[in-house]
Amino acid sequence: MFTGIVTDVGEIAAAEGAQGTLKRLRIHSSYDPATIALGASIACGGPCLTVVAVGPREGGCWFDVDAAAETLDRTTVGDWKPGTRVNLERSLKIGDELGGHIVTGHVDGVATIVAKEGITGGDDPWGPTARFSIKAPHALAAFIAEKGSVCLDGTSLTVNSVNDDMFSVLIIPHTLSVTTWGDRQVGDKLNLEVDLMARYAARLADARRAE
Repeated sequence: MFTGIVTDVGEIAAAEGAQGTLKRLRIHSSYDPATIALGASIACGGPCLTVVAVGPREGGCWFDVDAAAETLDRTTVGDWKPGTRVNLERSLKIGDELGGHIVTGHVDGVATIVAKEGITGGDDPWGPTARFSIKAPHALAAFIAEKGSVCLDGTSLTVNSVNDDMFSVLIIPHTLSVTTWGDRQVGDKLNLEVDLMARYAARLADARRAE
């Protein structure tokens, strides 16, 4: 379980395995290797992946994760290569501050950035904010609500507006500087996880209609 609050930006150091089957990724991070156990769950760019190896390096650690066929089919992980930067979040501990919203790391599909608009930051020392217009897969559009929560590339965000399968999010300067959002451009693909409550509410409604 996660919150969508990014705690580090890692970098893919190595990627091995055939496309569409099992892919092993080595990720460089600033995390302390002593705090990462084998079998730990880390949200990597959105998907929850299991640590299968870990070791120290200068400035932090490296850790390996395996992405299976389902993950490769439903996320952007299959496109990751050495040099790709990914948002990272350690799993939630009891007593941690819940700063975002409940995120499972189970990606529902891939969305696409269709527009990016810079907004003047005024005297803000972090610089300008940015508004992104994003196209969701048609089957997931109904789960996205104005002022609701959505997780994109592992980041908890508030939906500003919705129009059919299009929605927008506003990224503040701090988030642009400490996540991969500062690098995002039109045409980029994003791992999308819809709000957990919306998912179960829809499933309950379907069950009631079936009755």
